[in-house]
Amino acid sequence: MIQRFSSRRHPLDRSYLCRRLQGARAYDRIAGYFRSSLLEIAGETLESVQGPIRVVCNSDLSPLDVQTAQAAKLAMRREWMSHGPERLVEPPHDGPARERFARLYRFLCEEKLQVRVLPNHAFGLIHGKAGVITLADGRQVAFLGSTNETREAWRLNYELLWEDDSPEAVAWVQEEFDALWGSPYAFPLAEAVVEDIGRLARRRVLYQVDQWFETAHEAEEPFQAPDPGPAVVESPVYRRENGLWPHQKYFVKLAYDAHYGPWGKARFVLADQVGLGKTLQLALTALLIGLSGERPILILAPKTLLRQWQAEMWDLLAMPSAVWTGKVWLDEQGVEHPFPIRRCPRRVGLVSAGLITRRSAICQDLLSLEYDCVILDEAHRARRRNLHRPQEKVDPNNLLRFMQEIAPRTRSLLLATATPVQLHPIEAWDLLDVLARGDDSVLGNEFSFWRRYPLRGLALVMGSETPPANETELWEWVRNPLPPKSEGRLFERLRRDLDLPDQVAVAPGDTFDRLRPPTRQHLRRSRDDLFRLHNPFIRRIVRRTRTQLEQQRDPETGEPLLQPIQIRLFGEGEHEALLLPPHLREAYELAEMFCRSLGERMQASGFLKTLLLRRTGSSIYAGQQTARRILDGWQALEAEWEEDEEEDGEETSLARSLTPFEQELLRRFLKALSIPHEEDPKYAAVRRYLLEYGWLHRGCIIFSQYFDSIRWLAEKLTQELPSEVIGVYSGPQASGLYLGGECTPRPREEIKQMVARREIRLLLGTDAASEGLNLQRLGSLINLDLPWNPTRLEQRKGRIQRIGQVYNPVYICNLRYKDSVEDRVHQLLSTRLQHIYGLFGQLPDVLEDAWIAAAMQDMEQARRIIDSVPQQHPFDLRYTQYQPIHWESCAQVLAQDAIAARLRQGWG
Repeated sequence: MIQRFSSRRHPLDRSYLCRRLQGARAYDRIAGYFRSSLLEIAGETLESVQGPIRVVCNSDLSPLDVQTAQAAKLAMRREWMSHGPERLVEPPHDGPARERFARLYRFLCEEKLQVRVLPNHAFGLIHGKAGVITLADGRQVAFLGSTNETREAWRLNYELLWEDDSPEAVAWVQEEFDALWGSPYAFPLAEAVVEDIGRLARRRVLYQVDQWFETAHEAEEPFQAPDPGPAVVESPVYRRENGLWPHQKYFVKLAYDAHYGPWGKARFVLADQVGLGKTLQLALTALLIGLSGERPILILAPKTLLRQWQAEMWDLLAMPSAVWTGKVWLDEQGVEHPFPIRRCPRRVGLVSAGLITRRSAICQDLLSLEYDCVILDEAHRARRRNLHRPQEKVDPNNLLRFMQEIAPRTRSLLLATATPVQLHPIEAWDLLDVLARGDDSVLGNEFSFWRRYPLRGLALVMGSETPPANETELWEWVRNPLPPKSEGRLFERLRRDLDLPDQVAVAPGDTFDRLRPPTRQHLRRSRDDLFRLHNPFIRRIVRRTRTQLEQQRDPETGEPLLQPIQIRLFGEGEHEALLLPPHLREAYELAEMFCRSLGERMQASGFLKTLLLRRTGSSIYAGQQTARRILDGWQALEAEWEEDEEEDGEETSLARSLTPFEQELLRRFLKALSIPHEEDPKYAAVRRYLLEYGWLHRGCIIFSQYFDSIRWLAEKLTQELPSEVIGVYSGPQASGLYLGGECTPRPREEIKQMVARREIRLLLGTDAASEGLNLQRLGSLINLDLPWNPTRLEQRKGRIQRIGQVYNPVYICNLRYKDSVEDRVHQLLSTRLQHIYGLFGQLPDVLEDAWIAAAMQDMEQARRIIDSVPQQHPFDLRYTQYQPIHWESCAQVLAQDAIAARLRQGWG
């Protein structure tokens, strides 16, 4: 019999749904999108349903999202979070909502309710709503209608519903349900979504930061820092992105606990490989420290990265901050604050490290303050000048000297670098020496062997010297500083014998005789491990590599801590370097002559004297534009060398005052390029990879150091591909979309979202796109040029070799001209590249000097630089085990407004 129901006549929830489900044996439902209101109407009635309740729902998951189970889980989680379900449990309607979430969570955990999610692309949007109910007496009925499984559909909207209990109708609807339920595109609801539903059922909001700290007082133990979870769980990185990876949570908690621990200081070098999220880890640590203290937090980073830092803090953590422009403070909203540098309008202030390297007048202003935390990014730039004579007293460069001076003025100090060692292991000791200023727990006090004999300490750590057999000498290395109890049973016994709590960093020199005989015996037995596993380097240098994280398994899920993504390299073979036609070859040689002429007049500033070659190596067009600007007085190029710490005013002046010979070389260079000629071979290569090899179909990002090259390439490609939307991601005023030969400016955030929605398959970017940009939708990358700073290559690669990437392997092509500087250095590196990369997890920045030497035609010097890279690491890999940290399930939440208000309190 067919029955018809209209919400105009009777409420459908009471007249139909609840009545039919009372005591039902089973319920199969084709619904719309998955929402928390799934059980809002028939919740109590569903309690009486005896058998399973199965619901198949729509989802906006793209075809790429469902190519792997991991990608589907992450995409499902993002989709759920993007609707802001936490808003449903805000007052004044939080009571009923909590009950609904609690019931939904219980049903899902007990598998009484089973949900599968079906991407729209599989069958299109599910407009057909239907269900099959097996009644209490065993009869089955089928219904069709416009009703979705929501409160609005069953109670508020105008809806129509037809019920048919004929076997034919029931079989027809059941067949439709089974086809959707059993589709290979249907995925079970992600566990992360289920857990978030349970969290929301228990959610309690703390509207004041002080309330968060009171939670730590509730424990009977002595005061300890509150759990970071409430301050983290509803930040944008969790609600709009994929959340934090286990290794990121580990470091944040390590530093946070140290800041509040026995010594009350966090002093670490974060040396993760490029692409593992150092900025986010440090920023979140700064946020947590900033919520508790009253003193400033200072972040020093290269000028080119300051806006990236600020954007990432705001976009991922909703974290206010201000950047010092040299004249005013610029806050996260772009508002200028005309205060002096000592009056930052935010708790967190970002300052260019380049101002420190040039020993600007602001140095003394910064050194006059006391800090809760200081962070230095790219810390390997703080180095000694006499690195090749490590046995001598340290001669620090300006940045290292500044860090030595500011270290005692800050409670916590965090240094970030992917390559803590560039040329000699003593560089790692120099960084620890900075951390140790004002903290004896790092290297001990002034009498410590680790301070007095750094080269011998490094030899013991690296295994090139045998540990001392003399117990008294061994004790000197161990006691100063004495490791904390957490490092193992031996140190528990040592501290117990001596009655030394962890707050005491150094055991007195006369304490050896107070050790009990079993403890001394334990010390002797551990002699070999003391320097390998318990030295200050691995205690303070936290280093993880992508390979290491890919090989480790989450102890709970069994999945890799980081999704393994393989790389297929193209363009690496000797025969794959691009041949320059004769007139372009002539232009390149003229550029080399020009740079050599500059080099003969300037002994330093390698960046400045090689600028034309760098840009010509990117694209012939970029070289042409550069030559014109140099002839016009360099002004348009000034910003490019602002961060070069070695430059001084005298040499800049020399470069601007070109000799007649140099001017003539530039004119000949431009003349060679002005003759009508065939295309730059790099364009032909890009076109071949995109169209003939199918990389455009995969999605591709093309990187260049220079906007000139990007603009040239975008204009060429949009003419050849008029119907293709081409994104350009560069500076805030230089980003946009090319379509049909026309360029339209667009905000960078919009471009990012278009890539995420697969509306852009081809993205061209300068190195502004090499950090903080997640491009898991793109499966290939072309380096139009090879940056002379090798770190940039790793940063570029990290945009696509990241969690959520649906292509495996990803394709990467490196383009270079035959016989160019890049080609020469590539040949020199080819025999050492694998060893260096395996040792450091990336190429050290110091290899940039090899490019400069090659540009000056000094191949012997380039070879010496490459061969000088050390053969062994000065510290071991220690951070390989992770205890799960479940901030995601934290039901107590610190309001985002409260966090922002606290961090908007400025210095002083």
